[in-house]
Amino acid sequence: MKTYTLETPGADLVYDVRGPLPATDGRPPLFMIGSPMEASGFATLAARFPERTVVTYDPRGLGRSIRKDGRVDHTPQIQADDVHAVVEALGAGPVEMFASSGGAVTALAVVAVHPQDVTTLVAHEPPLITLVPDAAAAVRARAALRDTYEKQGWGAGMAAFIAMTSWEGEFTDAYFAQPAADPAAFGMPTEDDGSRDDPLLSDRSWAVSDFRPDVDALTAAPTRVVIAVGEESRDVQTGRTAAATAELLGQPVTVFPSHHGGFCGAESGYAGKPDEFAQRLREVFEGAS
Repeated sequence: MKTYTLETPGADLVYDVRGPLPATDGRPPLFMIGSPMEASGFATLAARFPERTVVTYDPRGLGRSIRKDGRVDHTPQIQADDVHAVVEALGAGPVEMFASSGGAVTALAVVAVHPQDVTTLVAHEPPLITLVPDAAAAVRARAALRDTYEKQGWGAGMAAFIAMTSWEGEFTDAYFAQPAADPAAFGMPTEDDGSRDDPLLSDRSWAVSDFRPDVDALTAAPTRVVIAVGEESRDVQTGRTAAATAELLGQPVTVFPSHHGGFCGAESGYAGKPDEFAQRLREVFEGAS
């Protein structure tokens, strides 16, 4: 694996390349992106594609990619331009892309604005909460999570995040009436360390979950777009947002093994089924439905 730094006016973007450029297997490079997940989160999945040239990167302001624009928020539009810059820096033509969570939102923005960059996109569980039928309640749940984090710190915020993302079905009165999640029950710290900059728990990434895909641009793009969902997460928030995104694009959702982090190994703390996930991803890139 070789690591590179691409200097742009707004950030120094760090990306990793596993394998030769240009690729020697007759396939485009396979670019894996997430948000707020960094490149390290794809190590297990990338290892399942030894025959491919795999590219991963740290989004600006996360991990090794240092911001120079003075901002702290995360937006799909800015991240899409960053991904475009990395694709151009690779100098290997368009890529195939697997994008997870907030990275899937970024990827939809990439295809809409830079359609020549991606041949096939597999967008896994984009958390587009304004697309679900209970959008207002989903936005309220997100705000309550942020408020818990602001008032009580990381442990309480992460416990609230787990409770929100594991809730099945629409956010009803029963969801808002339940007791606050206990961080100790999840092995989280109960003391407040004073930090309030977590991109997952603060409002710094709200532009990601508020994003509305440009359906006309996505439909007109030459890119094959596949919206994916984990078989275990179909009834929770990110599964429901994936289904809503697929419906918006007029396609069925494509089912993958495991859950939201189904491509991760035990190192993630919530292991998925990376072998089965990688095999499914390989099939989808080869054209299977």
